[in-house]
Amino acid sequence: MMNALERRSTFALSSIFALRMLGLFMIIPVFSVAGQSYQGATPVLIGLAVGVYGLTQAILQIPFSLLADRFSRKPLVIIGLLLFALGGAVAAMSESIYGVIVGRAIAGGGAVSAVVMALLADVTREEQRSKAMAVMGMSIGVSFMVAFSLGPWLTSLVGISGLFWVTTIMGLAAISMLLFVPKVTRHHKNYQQGYAAQLKQVLKMGDLNRLHVSIFALHLLLTAMFVYMPSQLIQFAGIPLSSHGLVYLPLLVISLFFAFPSIILAEKYRKMRGIFLTAIGGIVLGLLVLIFGYESKYILLAGLGLFFIAFNVMEALLPSWLSKSAPIQSKATAMGINSSSQFLGAFFGGMIGGQLLLLNNTSMGWSILAVISVIWLLISFGLAQPRYLSSLVLSLPETKQTDEWTSQLLAIRGIEEVVVMSDQQFAYVKIDKQLIDEAARQDLTQLLGKEVAI
Repeated sequence: MMNALERRSTFALSSIFALRMLGLFMIIPVFSVAGQSYQGATPVLIGLAVGVYGLTQAILQIPFSLLADRFSRKPLVIIGLLLFALGGAVAAMSESIYGVIVGRAIAGGGAVSAVVMALLADVTREEQRSKAMAVMGMSIGVSFMVAFSLGPWLTSLVGISGLFWVTTIMGLAAISMLLFVPKVTRHHKNYQQGYAAQLKQVLKMGDLNRLHVSIFALHLLLTAMFVYMPSQLIQFAGIPLSSHGLVYLPLLVISLFFAFPSIILAEKYRKMRGIFLTAIGGIVLGLLVLIFGYESKYILLAGLGLFFIAFNVMEALLPSWLSKSAPIQSKATAMGINSSSQFLGAFFGGMIGGQLLLLNNTSMGWSILAVISVIWLLISFGLAQPRYLSSLVLSLPETKQTDEWTSQLLAIRGIEEVVVMSDQQFAYVKIDKQLIDEAARQDLTQLLGKEVAI
């Protein structure tokens, strides 16, 4: 079970994600129409104004994450949120479409998704990581649904410039959430390498690359579906656009009843690979249902429901698996590449979804997405089970300097990382039980002055 500190930190960091995504998503359902009021607006420039955020996010995730593996993560999150808020303000004050494009690009420059996830990994024990990541994944899904309902309503009240001001307020409010996250100092075995070498090391790891492909495919399919699905809900299910949020929200809630048990099974019984592949299979099955049954209202909703269930399981498992597989000293870097892959997937998903609408062949459109999901499944069969670390919670010593104590801990075989929370006077010690031998146990007992069950 999560302790109070983990629950508080998970809530705070998930809130940062949700507030950013809420501000981002609220623009999407209204800007294609409201954006026409700006000077110089054309369909191409309106599309660029929406999409440039994702492009700068994809480009800058990796630089931010490389820095996050060397410096304190919280200041980087603050810088990113300030850029997000500044971009919203620039867009809000703009009268031309070019000003909005510049504002959206600046907002996208706050590319700290990977840094926030790495910070969450720091402040949670290994055994509770999947639950924490699941809550963060769910917060993104909920913010998506809420945004699509709030966006049109808020625009009718405050206009499109007012909506951009709301995103600025949300960015500033997200900074306050960091007050609930403890100050941490990370200590791990020191691997000296330059930025380029660190990036190259991460890019050479086969399983990490499969996880990057997975997040790319997952968000490509999600974005393509949300471009492709609305017209079918109107045509075949008779559900007006204004009521689509009432379809997505119950499906999201239902998916939670499947997602959390799946995560518990994956972590407790070490079945992550099997559940991961099953979830991809669920996405394939959902798309197959849509190929053959899209003309029926209830089969259409069933296919959408299968997709949502599998999507939310994947959304929760991917960050947890990534944090297990990434090198300790390059965790944020791996998450940065993963976040870039996510935004690129969303970018290409939007493009593909638009092309599918031009096909005038609904079955063929779903078939194309199903083929992409099958290719993803085949690539993912190469994944090996992730390494499972465990955590000890130790009080900081009263008689030794913390740096000396952590150095002595890291010298013991099997201890991979020590995350010190000085204000709370304790540390999470992350260990690989498969590497702990009798000599390591004796060294640990001698250092702590008592025997510790491992």
